[in-house]
Amino acid sequence: MRYVTIHDLKSAVDAGATVIDVREPHEYAGGHVPGARLVPLGTIPLRLHELPAGEPVYLVCAVGARSAQAAQYLSQRGVDARTVDGGTGEWVAAGYPVER
Repeated sequence: MRYVTIHDLKSAVDAGATVIDVREPHEYAGGHVPGARLVPLGTIPLRLHELPAGEPVYLVCAVGARSAQAAQYLSQRGVDARTVDGGTGEWVAAGYPVER
């Protein structure tokens, strides 16, 4: 598991990286990183097969706690998981675009 900043995430998003939002559906609907797929934390084990193999996966939540849990779980299963420190809250505060 690796921690990255929201600025690292912005660069990754611009390059077409896989971004997984592990928040709940109502949180995701309120605003999320453009292109992020919703995979709530509790469903990660069931949806592991949906993640791309051999490329980094960026995990984001509201502030970073849930994404860190998901990243730790995925890292233990061989996924190049990167958790976004500060999460969607810092993304919004930095003025980056949000999809609703």
